[in-house]
Amino acid sequence: MSDIPRLQAKYREEVVKTLTSEFSYSNPMLVPKLAKIVVNVSLKEAIQNVKLLETASAELAAITGQKPVIRRARRSIANFKLREGMPIGTSVTLRRQHMWEFLDRLISLTMPRIRDFRGISRKAFDGRGNYSMGLKEQIVFPEIEYDKVDRIHGMNITFVTTAENDAEALALLEALGMPFKKK
Repeated sequence: MSDIPRLQAKYREEVVKTLTSEFSYSNPMLVPKLAKIVVNVSLKEAIQNVKLLETASAELAAITGQKPVIRRARRSIANFKLREGMPIGTSVTLRRQHMWEFLDRLISLTMPRIRDFRGISRKAFDGRGNYSMGLKEQIVFPEIEYDKVDRIHGMNITFVTTAENDAEALALLEALGMPFKKK
């Protein structure tokens, strides 16, 4: 078996103990954990030019290390010239080792490269312990070669946790090293 990712080892050794004492869990299995990370790229320009979606898919594969799935429109919207079944985005669901490695690279390499970065918002929780954030440019990832980028696009990243509420999820993500804005 391969090595345990650095953040996963940190979670097992430090974060579980910290959260157990902070929220006084009776059992270590009650401590919230990261279930999955979903990375989504949606391009409205893909309606006219499907080639853009192929390049976005290749970039997302380079960033995450996993092959993306092409997402199609669920329903037709006449104002956007969108028909049901047309490809409009691409997404990747990361679990287990890929998830921990992606989170480690996101926190330690990518976020410091964001221009004028002062931390991520504490208000983007959904009420059920999941956190969503957006990035405006895919070029902040070190895996992307700036010279080969045709079009700059953003992406949404959702962290799905097993936490019961937002306070537990915030404590979990902060303990893992997510750089939240100071209050």
